[in-house]
Amino acid sequence: MPNAQEASCVFCKIVSGEIQSKKLLDSENCIAISDLNPQAPTHLLVIPKDHYSDITQCQKSNLLGELFSQASALALKHSLNKGFRLVVNTGNEGGQTVHHLHIHVLGGRFMGWPPG
Repeated sequence: MPNAQEASCVFCKIVSGEIQSKKLLDSENCIAISDLNPQAPTHLLVIPKDHYSDITQCQKSNLLGELFSQASALALKHSLNKGFRLVVNTGNEGGQTVHHLHIHVLGGRFMGWPPG
């Protein structure tokens, strides 16, 4: 049974199917969807199926490796051959708005520096 945080988490609801979303990827450990508020021409999210509030809560290096591997494979699948950015926001000051670990895959335009 999910705890209160997981029960109200939009990404947990997408993973469970309670909220319908077109999944670009559905593996044993993660899913990928398009971001509803894109910040680049291509803006995808890679989300673990298990709930971790942020990257500091996930100590499973094999899961983190899979998330990043899937993110880079999705970038290439979406023709981001000229380059892309992977972003993991952590905490309120880090810009995290959904407190469920996820990786943003951003591309399709030049990414300036510094970000933020």
